[in-house]
Amino acid sequence: MNQNLTADRQTFVTHLECSITGERYEADQLHGLSRAGRPLLVRYDLDAVRSAVSRDTIEARPTDLWRWRELLPVRHTSNIVSLGEIETPLVPLTKSGGPNVLVKDEGRLPTGSFKARGLVMAVAMAKELGVTKIAMPTNGNAGAALAAYATRCGIETIVFCPDDTPEINVREIAMQGARVWRVNGLIDDCGAIVGKGAAEGRWFDFSTLKEPYRIEGKKTMGLELAAQFGWKLPDAIFYPTGGGTGLIGMWKAFDELEKLGWIGSERPKMFAVQASGCAPIVRAFEAGEEHAERWEDASTVAAGIRVPKAVGDFLILRAVRESGGQALAVGDPAILKAVDAAAKQDGLLLCPEGGATLAAYHQALNTGLVDEDDKVVLFNCATGLKYPMPEAPQALDRTRPIDFDAL
Repeated sequence: MNQNLTADRQTFVTHLECSITGERYEADQLHGLSRAGRPLLVRYDLDAVRSAVSRDTIEARPTDLWRWRELLPVRHTSNIVSLGEIETPLVPLTKSGGPNVLVKDEGRLPTGSFKARGLVMAVAMAKELGVTKIAMPTNGNAGAALAAYATRCGIETIVFCPDDTPEINVREIAMQGARVWRVNGLIDDCGAIVGKGAAEGRWFDFSTLKEPYRIEGKKTMGLELAAQFGWKLPDAIFYPTGGGTGLIGMWKAFDELEKLGWIGSERPKMFAVQASGCAPIVRAFEAGEEHAERWEDASTVAAGIRVPKAVGDFLILRAVRESGGQALAVGDPAILKAVDAAAKQDGLLLCPEGGATLAAYHQALNTGLVDEDDKVVLFNCATGLKYPMPEAPQALDRTRPIDFDAL
C-alpha cells in the first residue's frame, strides 16, 4: 500500500441508486440488488471531489489503483485490502494488430487477471460493512481473486464453479483459502446455488453485479485509460464481455470524469466482444432488444465470457449503443488463431478472452466499423500463462551427433 493511504479518511459517496428505476438507497448499509432486482450504482458528490482534488494531484500520485481513492467507495483506509494493484501497461500490438492497436494487459494484476480490480473493492466494502461469509459462482479468475482478498482479511469464502473450469483456476482458488466446489452445470447454475444459500442466510451473495462495489473497482480501467491517454480517450475499446462489469464500469468512469471537467464529451466506440458459442448480448443488440435472453448450450474455449445470462445486460447494451459501438461475436477458431498470432508475432501471450478482442478488432476493421488510423485498446483480461498451450515436443539427444543446421 502506498504512502498516500496511511491516514484514515472519508470518501465522497452520497448514496446508491437502482440502475433501472433510479430509486435511492442509503450508503453505509449492506445491499444486494435493488427492489426491482437490478444492480445498484454508487453515486458521489462530484462537486466536492472537484474541490478536494485536481487532475494534477492525481497525476502526481503513485500510479496504482488507489490513486483514484476520491472516486472509490471505501470510507476508511483501514478497511482497504491490498495485494499491490498496479496501473496496467498499454502494450503495442503492431504486427498481429496494427500500428494503432494497444493491449491493456490486465494479467499484470494480483492473481493474474482484471478480476482483482472488482474483487479488491468488493471485499474491502464487505469488510467495512461487517460481512463474515461470502459465496460466489465463477468461471475461474473471479474466484481466485475473491479467495485471495477474502483470505487476506479473514472473510470465510465458498466458491462454486462449472466442472470444466480450467484446473489451474480451481486449484488456485483452493490454495488461496476458499472452499471450492465443482458443479455439473454452467456459471448461472452455480449462481442459483449461491442465491439459494443467500436466501437462507448462509452467506452473502457475491455474484457479478449482485453487490454494488465490483463495478467501482472495474471502473478504474476507464480512469486509468483517461490518464494514460493524456485525458483524451481512445477511439475504440474492445472488451471481452461475459457479465460485462468492466464495460459498465468504464462507461460510468467516463461520465464521472466528464462531470469533473477532466475529460471532454468524446467517447470511445465500445465493442462488447462475445464468443459465437455464447453470445446473448450480440443477439439482443442485433434484435434491438434492451434485455438479453439466456443463451442455451453455451460453449466456447474462452471460459471467462461463457456467461449465458448477465444481470446487467441492459447496462451493457445501453453503453454500447450510446457509444456508437457494437456487440460482436467471434468463433473459437478465430480466437485461437488470434492468441497464436499475438504470441508468435508480437511476443505477448493473450488469454483466450483477450484473443477474442483481437479477432473482433480484425472483424470490425474488415467491415468498416473501425479504421486503421483509429487509436484502439484491446483488453487482455488475464495472463495467458493460466491457459493450456500447444505441446512443444522437440528434444535433442546430447550423446549423438548434433545437426546444427537443422536447429
